[in-house]
Amino acid sequence: MANVTTGSSITSHEPAKHPRGFVRLLRAATSSMLATVISQLTLIGILWWDGTSATVASAIAFVAGAVPNYFVARSWAWGRRGRPDFRSELLPYLAVIVTGGLTAVGLTTLASWLIEPLNVPHVARVVLLDAAFVSSYALVFLMKFALLDRLVFAGAVRTPAATSRS
Repeated sequence: MANVTTGSSITSHEPAKHPRGFVRLLRAATSSMLATVISQLTLIGILWWDGTSATVASAIAFVAGAVPNYFVARSWAWGRRGRPDFRSELLPYLAVIVTGGLTAVGLTTLASWLIEPLNVPHVARVVLLDAAFVSSYALVFLMKFALLDRLVFAGAVRTPAATSRS
């Protein structure tokens, strides 16, 4: 009789399954894309309706995406469960994410400063600032992933992914 494991129950004696390598990268990228969409919608909404400065709008948009990204990436990409340790996980995470956020805010503010003298129409201003904001996310994603994977979530127990055998 063949021994079949469903993987649906994990007892306290078994280590939790954590995604490895490329799967972690794909999951982190998906989580980051979700956060980017949330940030983009927030940024566009604030710039369109409120007319707030690019610096304030991009800072609010960054936070709007960073908060859900932490919870999704932590559990789905790195397989972390339970209450996070403040010193070993939250502080390093915040350092990495804030660096990315400052990059996004800085590039968006720089773009605003560069296009201000051009007197572009409001719609064009929103599109250009949004492009600068999302470009910064693309620029720092791989750096953030490496730091999160090797520094912040490095202590996670990682086990080989289950493979199916014919």
